[in-house]
Parts: sequence; C-alpha cells; structure tokens
Amino acid sequence: MDIAGLSSILVSGLVLGSLYALMATGLSLVWGTVRLFNFAHGSLVMIGAYIAWTVSDAKGLGLGPWAGLAAAVVVMFFVGVLIERLLARPFIKRENAVIIVLMTTLAASSFLDNSAQVLWGPRMKRLAPLVTGKVAFLGSAISMQELLVIIVAPLILLALGALLKKTRIGMAIRGVEQNPRFARLAGINVSRTYAITFGLGVSLAAIAGVLLGSKKFIVPSMGDDPMLKAFIVVILGGLGSMLGTVLGAYLVGFLEAASIFFLGLYWTPALLFIVMILTLVVRPTGLLGEN
Repeated sequence: MDIAGLSSILVSGLVLGSLYALMATGLSLVWGTVRLFNFAHGSLVMIGAYIAWTVSDAKGLGLGPWAGLAAAVVVMFFVGVLIERLLARPFIKRENAVIIVLMTTLAASSFLDNSAQVLWGPRMKRLAPLVTGKVAFLGSAISMQELLVIIVAPLILLALGALLKKTRIGMAIRGVEQNPRFARLAGINVSRTYAITFGLGVSLAAIAGVLLGSKKFIVPSMGDDPMLKAFIVVILGGLGSMLGTVLGAYLVGFLEAASIFFLGLYWTPALLFIVMILTLVVRPTGLLGEN
C-alpha cells in the first residue's frame, strides 16, 4: 500500500470515528444514566441536520453554517427533553420499561422520518461546510471540514467529560447513574436529571448530524445508517461506558475505512457485525463494559 492509500484510510478512519463517537456517546450517556435505549437517535441526527440547513441555507433563513449549528444544538436539546417527558418518563418505573421505551422511540423514529418528508420534501439537500479550503497531509490533501471534524469531536467529548466531573449537574448525572434511589435521598432531582441527560444526548446527535450533513446529502432516511453504526459502537464498547464508546467508535471508523479501501463498500456492514459478534463472544459486556 502506498502513502496515499495509508493517508486515505487514516483520514477516513479519523473522520468516521469522530462522527460515530458523537452519535454513540449520546446513546451511551442515556443508557448509563436512565437505563433506556433511544431508538429514535438516528432520526434525531437527521432532524438536527435539517434544522441546521433551514437556518443556514439561502433557501431558508440564510444565517450561515455556524448559526445553523448553534440552532440545531439548542433546538435538539429541548427536543431531547420533550422525548424524555413524553416517551420515557411515563414508563420508567414499569418493570418492562426498556421494551416499552424501545417501542415508543421506534414509533417516534417513524414519525420523525415521515414528518421530515412532509416538511422538507424528498429532494436531497446539502449543508455548506463550516470551514472551507484544503490542507496537505501525508502527501495528499484533505478538506478543512474533515480536519475540523477530527479536531472538534474529541474536544466536545472532553468538554462533556469535564461537565460530568466538574459541574453540579454533571455530578448529579453521575450520582443518578450509580444509584437513583440514593441520589434522590441526597436531594437530587432525578426526573430533571433524566430530562437533561436526554437533552445532552440528543444535542450530541445534532452536532453529528450537522457535520454529517456537510459530508453527505441530507435526506429523510439519512439517520438509518448512523443509528446502525451507533448501535454497533455502544455494544462493542460496552453499554454505559463512555470511554468504551469512544474507543469503539474509532475502532469501527478505522475498520470501515480499511474495509472500504480493501474490500469495497458492499462487504463493510458484514465485517462490522462479525467484529461485534466476535467481541461479544469473547467479552459479552463489550470492550470496557462492566461485568
């Protein structure tokens, strides 16, 4: 393999891993805190991209890509809170809450996909990149947008880690994750913490949607593949493990990039599922999941 091929795999792996880390960390955060799985996550990635397009594109409000990103993050935070209030909170105390919320969020995913079809139409849309230009890398050129994704995604995840460790709401989230009953006895508003956790998770999905929307076309079904990849990542890394999720995201990113380069696009999904299955056979809790 020549230096150009190595450069292509490295850049693609870092970009894909960064996007998958943003998508999957939101899922992992919600599971670790609320012990529920949000199957509308992929559709929320898509809705975040459409909101950013509406605010930023000349056919919408025309405020520019950075305003679109900010709007997507803020709006989708409150969408996450709304999802927790309507689709999760009424069922949290039930014995079969995981299955019920799985069904309600699956229904929400279908509703969001069809709503996007009605509101924005079936025609493909493209977000303008947040930054333009190219930069030299290992004898080839990569776009500044790809470099932005590679740099910004880890910074966002580090900021999330700092929020969880250094702020009151972050410590509340960690307390509820460890033991909701004792957290409530300590004076933590568990219901509000659940809502904020959903909001944070969906905001991360919105950021991923905006970055993905400038890389690929935006269509109502664009959330399907991110949902599948995020699911593989959280299972591979270990449910509820933030570090395991990030590690799994970059592992999946590099595996996908290498598979596309050597085997082609057709075999990549099968390879990812085989890796996930083999990992679970050896370590059922995932790479860094708790036993």
